[in-house]
Amino acid sequence: MKKFCLLFIFSLLISAPTFAQDVIRVACVGNSITFGAGIKDRDKHSYPSVLGQMLGDGYDVRNFGVSARTMLNNGDHPYMKEQQYQDALAFNPDIVVIKLGTNDSKPQNWVHKNEYKHDTEILVNSFKNLPSHPQIYLCYPAKSYSLKWGINDSIIVNDIIPYLTEVAEECGAKIINLHTPTSNMKENFPDEIHPNEAGAKILAKEVYYAIIRKD
Repeated sequence: MKKFCLLFIFSLLISAPTFAQDVIRVACVGNSITFGAGIKDRDKHSYPSVLGQMLGDGYDVRNFGVSARTMLNNGDHPYMKEQQYQDALAFNPDIVVIKLGTNDSKPQNWVHKNEYKHDTEILVNSFKNLPSHPQIYLCYPAKSYSLKWGINDSIIVNDIIPYLTEVAEECGAKIINLHTPTSNMKENFPDEIHPNEAGAKILAKEVYYAIIRKD
Protein backbone atom coordinates (compact mmCIF):
# COMPACT_ATOMS: atom_id res chain seq x y z
CA MET A 1 0.00 0.00 0.00
CA LYS A 2 2.83 2.37 0.90
CA LYS A 3 4.56 1.62 -2.39
CA PHE A 4 1.32 2.31 -4.28
CA CYS A 5 0.89 5.68 -2.56
CA LEU A 6 4.42 6.71 -3.39
CA LEU A 7 3.94 5.74 -7.03
CA PHE A 8 0.66 7.66 -7.16
CA ILE A 9 2.24 10.82 -5.73
CA PHE A 10 5.17 10.52 -8.13
CA SER A 11 2.79 10.19 -11.08
CA LEU A 12 0.99 13.37 -9.99
CA LEU A 13 4.25 15.28 -9.76
CA ILE A 14 5.48 14.35 -13.21
CA SER A 15 2.08 14.97 -14.81
CA ALA A 16 1.48 18.33 -13.12
CA PRO A 17 1.67 21.30 -15.49
CA THR A 18 4.78 23.45 -15.28
CA PHE A 19 4.49 27.19 -15.47
CA ALA A 20 7.19 29.37 -16.99
CA GLN A 21 8.44 32.19 -14.87
CA ASP A 22 6.68 35.42 -15.75
CA VAL A 23 8.57 37.36 -18.37
CA ILE A 24 9.50 40.99 -17.88
CA ARG A 25 7.22 43.15 -20.04
CA VAL A 26 8.91 46.06 -21.83
CA ALA A 27 6.86 48.77 -23.57
CA CYS A 28 8.69 50.90 -26.13
CA VAL A 29 6.77 54.15 -26.53
CA GLY A 30 7.71 56.67 -29.17
CA ASN A 31 7.47 58.13 -32.64
CA SER A 32 8.58 56.96 -36.09
CA ILE A 33 12.10 56.16 -34.88
CA THR A 34 10.64 53.71 -32.37
CA PHE A 35 8.15 52.46 -34.93
CA GLY A 36 10.98 51.73 -37.35
CA ALA A 37 10.05 54.02 -40.24
CA GLY A 38 12.37 53.63 -43.20
CA ILE A 39 13.66 50.24 -42.09
CA LYS A 40 12.85 47.55 -44.65
CA ASP A 41 11.96 44.81 -42.18
CA ARG A 42 11.03 46.72 -39.07
CA ASP A 43 9.63 43.59 -37.38
CA LYS A 44 13.22 42.36 -37.20
CA HIS A 45 15.35 45.48 -37.35
CA SER A 46 13.53 48.34 -35.59
CA TYR A 47 15.21 49.19 -32.31
CA PRO A 48 12.50 47.53 -30.13
CA SER A 49 12.80 44.33 -32.18
CA VAL A 50 16.58 44.28 -31.83
CA LEU A 51 16.22 45.06 -28.12
CA GLY A 52 13.92 42.06 -27.72
CA GLN A 53 16.45 39.82 -29.44
CA MET A 54 19.21 41.10 -27.18
CA LEU A 55 17.25 40.70 -23.95
CA GLY A 56 16.12 37.19 -24.84
CA ASP A 57 13.31 34.88 -23.75
CA GLY A 58 12.96 36.35 -20.27
CA TYR A 59 11.54 39.57 -21.75
CA ASP A 60 8.49 40.45 -23.81
CA VAL A 61 9.35 43.62 -25.72
CA ARG A 62 6.49 45.37 -27.54
CA ASN A 63 6.70 48.23 -30.03
CA PHE A 64 4.10 50.94 -29.35
CA GLY A 65 5.70 53.55 -31.62
CA VAL A 66 3.55 55.76 -33.85
CA SER A 67 5.05 57.92 -36.60
CA ALA A 68 5.00 61.73 -36.33
CA ARG A 69 3.70 61.73 -32.76
CA THR A 70 4.47 64.33 -30.14
CA MET A 71 4.77 64.43 -26.39
CA LEU A 72 2.81 67.67 -26.46
CA ASN A 73 -0.92 67.18 -26.11
CA ASN A 74 -1.40 70.37 -28.10
CA GLY A 75 1.02 69.21 -30.77
CA ASP A 76 -0.14 68.36 -34.27
CA HIS A 77 -0.18 64.61 -33.57
CA PRO A 78 -0.23 63.90 -29.79
CA TYR A 79 0.90 60.44 -28.78
CA MET A 80 -1.44 60.33 -25.80
CA LYS A 81 -4.45 60.53 -28.12
CA GLU A 82 -3.45 57.33 -29.96
CA GLN A 83 -4.78 53.81 -29.46
CA GLN A 84 -1.20 52.56 -29.12
CA TYR A 85 -0.91 54.62 -25.94
CA GLN A 86 -3.95 52.87 -24.49
CA ASP A 87 -2.53 49.54 -25.65
CA ALA A 88 0.77 50.29 -23.91
CA LEU A 89 -1.06 51.04 -20.66
CA ALA A 90 -3.14 47.87 -20.99
CA PHE A 91 0.09 45.89 -21.46
CA ASN A 92 0.83 46.72 -17.80
CA PRO A 93 4.58 46.81 -18.46
CA ASP A 94 7.37 46.27 -15.98
CA ILE A 95 9.64 48.62 -17.94
CA VAL A 96 8.66 51.58 -20.11
CA VAL A 97 11.08 53.20 -22.56
CA ILE A 98 9.79 56.58 -23.76
CA LYS A 99 11.39 58.23 -26.78
CA LEU A 100 9.38 61.31 -27.70
CA GLY A 101 10.53 64.84 -28.46
CA THR A 102 11.85 64.85 -32.02
CA ASN A 103 8.56 65.98 -33.55
CA ASP A 104 7.89 68.38 -30.69
CA SER A 105 10.80 70.46 -31.98
CA LYS A 106 8.85 71.41 -35.12
CA PRO A 107 7.80 75.10 -35.22
CA GLN A 108 4.06 74.40 -35.14
CA ASN A 109 4.55 72.26 -32.03
CA TRP A 110 7.21 74.16 -30.14
CA VAL A 111 4.93 77.20 -29.85
CA HIS A 112 3.53 75.12 -26.97
CA LYS A 113 6.97 74.62 -25.42
CA ASN A 114 5.79 75.80 -22.00
CA GLU A 115 3.55 72.72 -21.88
CA TYR A 116 6.21 70.17 -22.76
CA LYS A 117 7.42 69.45 -19.24
CA HIS A 118 3.87 69.19 -17.89
CA ASP A 119 2.78 66.82 -20.65
CA THR A 120 5.87 64.69 -20.12
CA GLU A 121 4.95 64.40 -16.45
CA ILE A 122 1.42 63.34 -17.39
CA LEU A 123 2.76 60.57 -19.63
CA VAL A 124 5.31 59.37 -17.08
CA ASN A 125 2.81 59.34 -14.22
CA SER A 126 0.20 57.50 -16.27
CA PHE A 127 2.63 54.58 -16.50
CA LYS A 128 4.05 55.07 -13.02
CA ASN A 129 0.58 54.57 -11.51
CA LEU A 130 -0.08 51.25 -13.24
CA PRO A 131 -0.47 48.13 -11.05
CA SER A 132 2.93 46.90 -12.29
CA HIS A 133 4.65 50.11 -11.03
CA PRO A 134 7.14 49.99 -13.91
CA GLN A 135 10.64 51.37 -14.08
CA ILE A 136 10.43 54.24 -16.55
CA TYR A 137 13.22 55.39 -18.84
CA LEU A 138 13.07 58.74 -20.62
CA CYS A 139 15.27 58.84 -23.70
CA TYR A 140 17.03 61.86 -25.06
CA PRO A 141 16.03 61.97 -28.75
CA ALA A 142 18.45 60.67 -31.33
CA LYS A 143 20.57 63.17 -33.24
CA SER A 144 18.75 64.96 -36.08
CA TYR A 145 21.01 65.90 -38.96
CA SER A 146 18.79 68.39 -40.79
CA LEU A 147 15.80 70.69 -40.43
CA LYS A 148 13.71 68.35 -42.55
CA TRP A 149 9.99 68.46 -41.71
CA GLY A 150 10.79 71.29 -39.32
CA ILE A 151 12.65 69.07 -36.85
CA ASN A 152 15.26 71.14 -35.07
CA ASP A 153 18.21 69.51 -33.32
CA SER A 154 19.15 72.79 -31.63
CA ILE A 155 15.78 72.82 -29.84
CA ILE A 156 16.22 69.17 -28.94
CA VAL A 157 19.61 69.87 -27.34
CA ASN A 158 18.91 73.21 -25.69
CA ASP A 159 15.29 72.79 -24.62
CA ILE A 160 13.87 69.30 -24.86
CA ILE A 161 16.77 67.43 -23.28
CA PRO A 162 16.86 69.74 -20.22
CA TYR A 163 13.10 69.31 -19.79
CA LEU A 164 13.46 65.53 -19.92
CA THR A 165 16.24 65.68 -17.35
CA GLU A 166 14.08 67.72 -14.98
CA VAL A 167 11.11 65.38 -15.32
CA ALA A 168 13.28 62.32 -14.72
CA GLU A 169 14.66 63.83 -11.53
CA GLU A 170 11.27 64.92 -10.24
CA CYS A 171 9.29 61.80 -11.20
CA GLY A 172 11.82 59.10 -10.36
CA ALA A 173 12.41 58.11 -13.97
CA LYS A 174 15.81 57.29 -15.44
CA ILE A 175 17.53 58.80 -18.46
CA ILE A 176 18.90 57.00 -21.49
CA ASN A 177 21.05 59.29 -23.63
CA LEU A 178 20.41 58.41 -27.26
CA HIS A 179 21.61 61.74 -28.63
CA THR A 180 25.34 61.49 -27.92
CA PRO A 181 25.74 57.88 -29.19
CA THR A 182 24.01 58.77 -32.48
CA SER A 183 26.06 61.91 -33.12
CA ASN A 184 28.83 61.87 -35.74
CA MET A 185 27.27 59.00 -37.68
CA LYS A 186 25.27 60.70 -40.39
CA GLU A 187 25.80 57.65 -42.60
CA ASN A 188 23.41 55.70 -40.35
CA PHE A 189 20.62 58.25 -40.91
CA PRO A 190 19.85 58.06 -44.65
CA ASP A 191 17.15 60.76 -44.58
CA GLU A 192 19.05 62.65 -41.85
CA ILE A 193 16.29 61.97 -39.31
CA HIS A 194 15.53 58.24 -39.15
CA PRO A 195 18.18 55.60 -38.42
CA ASN A 196 18.82 52.69 -40.73
CA GLU A 197 19.34 49.16 -39.40
CA ALA A 198 22.82 50.00 -38.10
CA GLY A 199 21.53 53.12 -36.37
CA ALA A 200 18.59 51.26 -34.84
CA LYS A 201 21.01 48.68 -33.48
CA ILE A 202 22.92 51.45 -31.70
CA LEU A 203 19.69 52.67 -30.08
CA ALA A 204 18.85 49.12 -29.04
CA LYS A 205 22.28 48.61 -27.48
CA GLU A 206 22.01 51.78 -25.40
CA VAL A 207 18.57 50.80 -24.11
CA TYR A 208 19.72 47.23 -23.51
CA TYR A 209 22.71 48.30 -21.41
CA ALA A 210 20.54 50.67 -19.37
CA ILE A 211 18.03 47.90 -18.63
CA ILE A 212 20.49 45.18 -17.70
CA ARG A 213 22.57 47.57 -15.59
CA LYS A 214 19.34 48.98 -14.14
CA ASP A 215 20.78 52.47 -14.76
